[in-house]
Amino acid sequence: MGVSLVPMILTDSLQITPEILGLIAGIDEFKGAWRALGTLAPDRLSALRRVATIESIGSSTRIEGSRLLDRDVERLLSNLQIKSFETRDEQEVAGYAEVMELVFSSWQDIALTENHIRQLHRDLLTHSDKDAWHCGNYKTTPNSVAAFDEHGKPLGVVFETAAPFDTPRLMAELATWFNEERGTGRLHPLLLIGIWVVVFMEIHPFQDGNGRLSRVLTTLLLLQAGYAYVPYSSLESVIEQNKEAYYLALRQTQGSIRTDAPDWQPWLAFFLRVLSEQVRRLERKIEREKLVLAKLPGLALQIVEFTREHGRITMAEAIRLTGGNRNTLKQHFRMLVEQRHLIQHGGGRGTWYELR
Repeated sequence: MGVSLVPMILTDSLQITPEILGLIAGIDEFKGAWRALGTLAPDRLSALRRVATIESIGSSTRIEGSRLLDRDVERLLSNLQIKSFETRDEQEVAGYAEVMELVFSSWQDIALTENHIRQLHRDLLTHSDKDAWHCGNYKTTPNSVAAFDEHGKPLGVVFETAAPFDTPRLMAELATWFNEERGTGRLHPLLLIGIWVVVFMEIHPFQDGNGRLSRVLTTLLLLQAGYAYVPYSSLESVIEQNKEAYYLALRQTQGSIRTDAPDWQPWLAFFLRVLSEQVRRLERKIEREKLVLAKLPGLALQIVEFTREHGRITMAEAIRLTGGNRNTLKQHFRMLVEQRHLIQHGGGRGTWYELR
């Protein structure tokens, strides 16, 4: 791949179809409405973000062949500070979790530069013993892309990637192009991000971890473009559930990137469809949260509101708060745990509850 990518990225061959226009309009409408939709209490938003983060980590690592389920990821995250991970799957999950948290907390400060991309790659693989030799460095040997089934078995090569010799130059060109285009505002941010991602994946600059890093960088760029709802709904989960279409769209567009007229359509249509589905899922979750809370019995609502204000609640506190009968309150606590409003800790007289 001795030619420069930048003239090809210049979007002479980009066709804005009615479907693409409609998808962008719907996503941007939700982006604008998010502030009004953010009427959920901070603890419920925090719960949505935790669930979405677990789904994202689980899905993104499974796309690359991991076998860990979401419940395994949740258990691992609760012990992340231990820094002892027995399997490669656990090492990859730990790295992804830490990079996601970094992006969520510091997205304003992470400029899209080669240096930051390499740092994020290093952090992504920081716990992976097998990858210690190359993390944070561009590839030194060819790395064609393979797909995996749900059991982690390879399905075959999806597409060829850039040669190691060309990779540093191509990454420098890609980062420069993106930042210049973002500065001009000529392309809609979603189209700009979509094109950047598919070209990044065509280059495949690192020996391993490119798919996971591309999804982390997608989240970073969406946050920087003002799509503040992204941490509360898992994009990776949508991609995992459409994995065949994901690989097909990548293959169709990437097969044309080295030609005079790249066909951006297959990838951009897929990319915008999954972003749109991400929005729909979050809308449904918010509506469900509002409906469920609205339908809670008075005693149960009092318990939830007290827990929200104080961080936790015990049976003794609930009795003092409501004046309710212990057995009646037990039924309400049981219902709130079963409906996933509360988490129970301990047992007997030491039992206490917190919001999920």
